[in-house]
Amino acid sequence: MRSGIVNVYKEKGYTSFDVVARLRGILGERKIGHTGTLDPDAEGVLPVCVGKGTKLCGMLTGQDKEYEAVLLLGRITDTQDISGAVLEEHPVKASEEEVLAAAASFVGEYSQIPPMYSARKIHGRKLYELAREGRTVEREPRQVQISEIEVQWVRLPRARMRVRCSKGTYIRTLCEDMGRRLGCGGCMEELLRTRVGGFTLENARKLADIEALEREGRAEEFLLPVEEMFSSLPRLLVRREYEKAARNGNKLEAGWLKPWGGDAAGAYGLPGGGLPGTPGEQACVFLEGGLFAGVYALQGDGVWKPVRIFL
Repeated sequence: MRSGIVNVYKEKGYTSFDVVARLRGILGERKIGHTGTLDPDAEGVLPVCVGKGTKLCGMLTGQDKEYEAVLLLGRITDTQDISGAVLEEHPVKASEEEVLAAAASFVGEYSQIPPMYSARKIHGRKLYELAREGRTVEREPRQVQISEIEVQWVRLPRARMRVRCSKGTYIRTLCEDMGRRLGCGGCMEELLRTRVGGFTLENARKLADIEALEREGRAEEFLLPVEEMFSSLPRLLVRREYEKAARNGNKLEAGWLKPWGGDAAGAYGLPGGGLPGTPGEQACVFLEGGLFAGVYALQGDGVWKPVRIFL
């Protein structure tokens, strides 16, 4: 079984589930999961986890994201984007300065009501399933964090903006809320996701490119090893006689480990070639031969406890 993360450029017309299905066929792997849905009309970064990498899905879903979106003012739809049925239309009387002020007012913590056309569940049913049945249910507001909104241009009734936000933020809903604040309503016309955590648009690959590389036996060009997700952590090696304990997911004594590589002390800031010594610190643990065992955390008693095992 191969394992890792693929930074997919999701194109328009695909659902996130379509991407997973295509990758299963391309890679011949069944254990594949995406890290957060993108609407069919949206495009951009969609990290997909393969094999043991699926253990990272929850972690990647929770990372901050960055989008570029086009807001269309004066129109309210049932889906909060231009694909939906038009519910209301209003003249746009706002000025460019008012659009800039409205965008700035949403920076910070923001109480957002999830849209009916979304994959969020209520009482075991996805909201979009209820919406397609013509039902509207009450949704609890959720606190999201908007770190930055940069309005790139305003050409009324449209405005393009770059949004950096926390997980669970619906850009469609942000567009509608901005339109309501401006007194004319609004919906999302375009959406491009440019970043999920450390995954960026520049390194994302379309499915056709991934398929071509796979046929040529060049999977290393798109399949990022699981351990690369933890590249900022020190790397430790289990001494050969204690590998069984690591394979079984047991705690590891400090004496069973050593910095990985002759110059590991300098590379990872380990004074005198020693191990990290502060309780709570984490490290990547490997077996001889470079097999990634998992992420471990140092306890107060000097023992390393597994946080996430990948064997």
